[in-house]
Amino acid sequence: MMNIQGQRQLQGKLFITANLKLITGMHIGANSDFAPIGAVDSPFIRDCLTHEPIIPGSSLKGKIRTLLAKSRCKNLILNNIDDDDEVISRLFGSAGKKGACFARLQFFDLFLTSKSVEVFKNLDTDTYIGEIKWENTIARLTGSANPRQIERVPAGAEFEFKLVYNIEDEEQIDEDMKILAQGFQLLQMDYLGGHGSRGYGRVKFSDFKVKAINKKIDADEYEYFFEGKCS
Repeated sequence: MMNIQGQRQLQGKLFITANLKLITGMHIGANSDFAPIGAVDSPFIRDCLTHEPIIPGSSLKGKIRTLLAKSRCKNLILNNIDDDDEVISRLFGSAGKKGACFARLQFFDLFLTSKSVEVFKNLDTDTYIGEIKWENTIARLTGSANPRQIERVPAGAEFEFKLVYNIEDEEQIDEDMKILAQGFQLLQMDYLGGHGSRGYGRVKFSDFKVKAINKKIDADEYEYFFEGKCS
């Protein structure tokens, strides 16, 4: 039976919003098992209702956590998730052998801004708010080519970023926000989605807003901190 660590009193919440802009085309893959003949080999994930591209909150959370874990790793190789830094575990949660720890961060799926939808739906793109990039691999032994199509969200698309932080210890807010801002900074120097080594998935955060809920603290100071790390 899993050992669940004692939960702390919920003292309030911070609601963090920002703008996430694609500097280069991004691909976060969707299931193509039942694609019709002639369809894109590797489509990106879309909202099932609007068919607009989305960024799953799980993709963003996992990427930022991994980057932070790598940067704070005490060994030459990445630690097992059970050995993650204490701050990372309390921010992103843990279900390791040492006991379950509930995450203080709550990520949301990212949807296109209304402005981006209006701009891209009026453009002559390869697919609805999407572009097709041809990739090719060459078999070294035979020299045969294996061309394939990858669907990307075009550069310039902007998404609405939302995040909730549970305040459980007021004295730890500064430390938690510093680590979170570092995660945003690392992501901007890395990539989101697949094929990043070929230039896909470069992103930029901007226009951070932080609002305190059920807690009388000066949330404005964190806006400047995030902007300083991500500008």
